Amino acid sequence: MIMKQGIHPDYHQVVFMDSTTGYKFIAGSTKTSSETVTMDDGKEYPLVRVETTSDSHPFYTGKQKFAKADGRVERFNKKYGFTSK
Repeated sequence: MIMKQGIHPDYHQVVFMDSTTGYKFIAGSTKTSSETVTMDDGKEYPLVRVETTSDSHPFYTGKQKFAKADGRVERFNKKYGFTSK
């Protein structure tokens, strides 16, 4: 399939950096930035700062706290004093 020329954004490699931890990774994106960074491979990439990545998100780091959410059956049983065997 042939794509129309001049209507698609420029897709290129960029570095995303977690502002909280400083973790960096390279990914393909259409995002642009005036900041650049040189990575370990010696190449210079545009730098896009993000607030949260898998390096700092509580779900992926195992620091997430779960609140017990009772379902309808459990709430009914609790309300009317039924116990499960």
